[in-house]
Amino acid sequence: MAESSQVDFLVMGAGVAGLRAAIELARHGDVLVVTKGSVAESNTHYAQGGIAVAMEGDADVALHLEDTINAGDGLVYRPAAQALVAEGPVRVAELIEWGANFDSEGGQLMRTREGAHSLPRILHANGDATGAEISRSLAAFARVHKRIHFAEWATVTGLVVREGRVIGADLLHRDGHVERVSARAVLIAAGGAGQVYSDTTNPAVATGDGIALASQAGAALADMEFYQFHPTAFSFPGAPRFLISESLRGEGAWLLNDHGERFMQRYHPLLELAPRDVVARAITREGMGSTPGAARLVHLDMRSVKNLDLHKRFPGISAFLAGYGLDLSRDLIPVRPAAHYMMGGIKTDLNGRTSLPGLYAAGEAACTGVHGANRLASNSLLEGLVFGARAAEAMLGDGLQLQPADAPKAAPAPLSDAEGASLEETISRLQAAMWVYAGLLREESTLRQGLVAQQACAEELAQLAGQGKGKGSRRLEEGQAMCRVARAILASALARTESRGAHFRNDFPKRDDEHFGKHSLFSGDGQVAFEKW
Repeated sequence: MAESSQVDFLVMGAGVAGLRAAIELARHGDVLVVTKGSVAESNTHYAQGGIAVAMEGDADVALHLEDTINAGDGLVYRPAAQALVAEGPVRVAELIEWGANFDSEGGQLMRTREGAHSLPRILHANGDATGAEISRSLAAFARVHKRIHFAEWATVTGLVVREGRVIGADLLHRDGHVERVSARAVLIAAGGAGQVYSDTTNPAVATGDGIALASQAGAALADMEFYQFHPTAFSFPGAPRFLISESLRGEGAWLLNDHGERFMQRYHPLLELAPRDVVARAITREGMGSTPGAARLVHLDMRSVKNLDLHKRFPGISAFLAGYGLDLSRDLIPVRPAAHYMMGGIKTDLNGRTSLPGLYAAGEAACTGVHGANRLASNSLLEGLVFGARAAEAMLGDGLQLQPADAPKAAPAPLSDAEGASLEETISRLQAAMWVYAGLLREESTLRQGLVAQQACAEELAQLAGQGKGKGSRRLEEGQAMCRVARAILASALARTESRGAHFRNDFPKRDDEHFGKHSLFSGDGQVAFEKW
């Protein structure tokens, strides 16, 4: 079954960027928010540590700006970072007004410190459930708005482009029917792509769909080589790569190698609070290498942290660890890096405009250059608030008119059980190849091996889709999205023959500002260029 509909604005993604944009857009038109799962299922929901914001005046804002720029390793686009830190306090105050409850003591908001921050400025909620609280408050505020509608359990399978302008999107609903939605403007706020890697802190929905769809439609991608690996994901046989928040190191946790020694003094003067890329590579070199299953481990040690109720401060992490017989106050916690956050994405200006008229992007799916080569801890939730609002304002200000799209294609035939099993095998091979060939430590030979593996997976996925003859499923769409994102990461990493931020090349270990103090641009034909912003 296929149907057509229309709306003023279509938002892909129900995380912080998508919901903040939807609230702004709904003041001037009807908004459809499309999400693959429930509204509660997003990268935002799983963010533990907090939201970084300078709320003590101009000097505080200026220091936040410098911390952001320093963490970005020479590639932060300063106007984007300026917008982030200057507008952040207003957006957070707005969020509090809308019902977000951040932890406080004596009537004052509590603040903690995380890696590469010069002072405590991280707000948190319910100890280690900040993202969930922000998601809850935004969703509750949005759900009561009469002009905001939700399409849950719906997958965007394509953008509708007419004469170079995006005029709508195709949806595949959970019951198998397809819908073509015409819209004045489309916003991609569908988050990152951690599922491209076998080891990730991201939820299952983070498959890079929005980034892949934009690229397929002709939009430029930027800085795709810069994938941030969080230093401390739980590493235990049979357990998921559960995020062990940077806030623990902010409260004084140490990192120990398998000899029981602190080692960060060998890598950075900020020790455990060094930028994430530095800590992640240090853990890799000290303990486990880049191969899954290696024997040596690094541990997080909070046993020396006194005068702090660790169970109260980190209730979610404590409950998770208890399921494995571990306690923060008593035990060493085994950790390893895992794919966490994409600094690159769909190239946009400071107001969310992409290279395609009618298409906008915000949040982790977008690349404004605000993070440079390495994101400062807890700037991501702030980015969603600030640039979600900015994108909405641009969508309204550009005043594009509705253009009804043509009738949608017929609903795809479902995959057979055997085809579904084959699909999962292909996705697993892609994820494993990306971890081994395009992880924390890269070089030309491994990146080229990764491209070979990616091409093989792309061909297998095309065969499963019947070469465009009508087979499909949400999972197949996800597999194809991951494959397209993987290609962009590999090609961009191969083209950047230097080491900077989250991108480290064993064969080019030094930073090269003369040739690569620029942002990479990946085009749909697989070419990579560099330009100064």
